[in-house]
Amino acid sequence: MKKETNRWAVLVSSMGILMCTGAVYAFSVLAGPLSAARGWTMPEVMGAFAINAALGPIPMILGGFLTDKGWSKWSTMAGAVLFGVGFALTGTATSLTQLYVYYGLMAGFGQGFAYSGCLSNTIRFFPDKKGLASGLITAGMGGAAIIAAPIANQLIQSQGVSTTFVRMGIAYAIISFTCSLFIKVAPKDYMPKNMNAAAAAAAAKKPVVNKNWKEMLQDGKFYLIILMFAMGAFSGLMIASNASPIGQSMFGLTAAAAAVYVSVYSLSNTLGRVVWGAVSDKLGQSTTISIMYSVIILTFLVLIFVKSMIGFTLGIVGLGLCFGGVMGVFPSLVMDNFGPRYQGVNYGIVFIGYSTSAFVAPKVTAGISAANNGDFTKAFYVAIAVATCGLILDLVYKKKTTAAKAITETIQ
Repeated sequence: MKKETNRWAVLVSSMGILMCTGAVYAFSVLAGPLSAARGWTMPEVMGAFAINAALGPIPMILGGFLTDKGWSKWSTMAGAVLFGVGFALTGTATSLTQLYVYYGLMAGFGQGFAYSGCLSNTIRFFPDKKGLASGLITAGMGGAAIIAAPIANQLIQSQGVSTTFVRMGIAYAIISFTCSLFIKVAPKDYMPKNMNAAAAAAAAKKPVVNKNWKEMLQDGKFYLIILMFAMGAFSGLMIASNASPIGQSMFGLTAAAAAVYVSVYSLSNTLGRVVWGAVSDKLGQSTTISIMYSVIILTFLVLIFVKSMIGFTLGIVGLGLCFGGVMGVFPSLVMDNFGPRYQGVNYGIVFIGYSTSAFVAPKVTAGISAANNGDFTKAFYVAIAVATCGLILDLVYKKKTTAAKAITETIQ
């Protein structure tokens, strides 16, 4: 009798890998020292991060294709090593071209392959807890900076930025490669033996629909989901790139105090992925998304009208939790709509919504702030408008889904 795979071991291993590759979000700690050491301007250095982020959907789709073919272990392993090597080589870069190749291309592709392989494969092991599983996995990515930032800062002070990149990169490659050895491929239509009886009965009763990317693009719900994803991520990315300037220019914080709030935001982002993911298992993804959009709107109103430390704290925590929730809930939403078989490629395509917001949100926010002498209030109103549009789209999605379900039940 074949022994059942320990799905929790796969989950923990995936979290370990993404806690390594998620170190890209600690780049702000390394960018300044790298700029000073090499004589490059900050915009030139940050260009490496922009390339890394912009490439996101490409390796995710390619890695998703490999995962859908049953090669998630090898995709994850290759991505983990490629990321670590690219990160380490960044410390040896003596030209901007090398910087962009090592950090932008190599680390970017490695991160995408690892993320896609870990996420898409692991949540297939949790048909009864898709929201919780995707929340925990993405929490590994979101929480990486909380650990990486102080370590990087200490190493930079004692050994310099070049050695820091090399040593951390080697450590990431070794740790993530070791974790990838414990990755197992989820069997087709996997159902755990200890699955709750009611959940198992509901899963067995619910028809499994597996749509490939071409079929997904022909489904009207795809366009609602990708737009909802982009609009949900917009506010989180706005704050992620501007938390410190907002705290200093609008709430009178010192640079040191603002840095603490950046860490608070990262922690809230991490917790939000787990909390909202678990909530979506209880209430459903659409209802959870509606609640998150509503919280985003209310939180921005607090930032606009409550000009105090309490207001800023509520804003940072609320938006951090919701940004994390968006990243934790949408993977399972994609799987529920288009099935587990092609989840890797399908989610990689939907991730284009996130990447679009990652490119647009910081630029829009910076432009509005610059035009208003460092005041972000108008940018907050833009974020409220975006979140309101997302809330409306979610209501349309819910109505469309309910109607389709009613038709299916009538036919049955």
